[in-house]
Amino acid sequence: MKFSSTSIVVAIIAGLMSAAIAYIAQAQTDDRPDPVTVLPPAVADAVFAGGCFWCVEKDFDQVDGVLETISGYTGGNVDNPTYKQVVTETTGHYEAVRVVYDPSVVTYDELVEYFWRTVDPTDPRGQFCDKGDSYRTAIFARTDQERETAENSKAVLEASGVLPDPVVTPVLDRSTFWPAEGYHQDYYKKNPLRYRLYRTSCGRDARVKELWGDGRSS
Repeated sequence: MKFSSTSIVVAIIAGLMSAAIAYIAQAQTDDRPDPVTVLPPAVADAVFAGGCFWCVEKDFDQVDGVLETISGYTGGNVDNPTYKQVVTETTGHYEAVRVVYDPSVVTYDELVEYFWRTVDPTDPRGQFCDKGDSYRTAIFARTDQERETAENSKAVLEASGVLPDPVVTPVLDRSTFWPAEGYHQDYYKKNPLRYRLYRTSCGRDARVKELWGDGRSS
């Protein structure tokens, strides 16, 4: 039996689509991490929003003293939101990452300073190719001390004149952090090729290098 080149291409595309659908269906059944994790006394955590949480996870995982990163949603008005809900931009949530760290190795101040240099804090519409409220940057402070640290860091950054435009990243009160679906956790490890293609095509590292002169590893 002979097959035309067109039928072969159609078959390949259909196969890829079926595989993608199967992957998403399976991924959506993954369990989420526990949203109410009790931290040991010597461990702390912080929450940052910096656009795509896959990329924020990857960036913070490279920091000495960071023990764990968890992708999730915060700042919105719907309990336990799904990714499908958040991307409609109607729930008020940010894509964010909970950074669990050892304060004896890395301080909150250092994490804030590192955060600035992994994002474009001058973009009010989102981050890089991703636009929408859920992709905006923010620092979520749990205590008065964290708020003071973040606000002071932001003020110093603005006064430095390093960036071409005003810093629009807000420092917000920390609210409930809802872990994202299991398939979002450690996405860059589970799907390295898809991740690198997304990160490169979105222009994240190119823009960070343009702003800061020291692009981060993707």
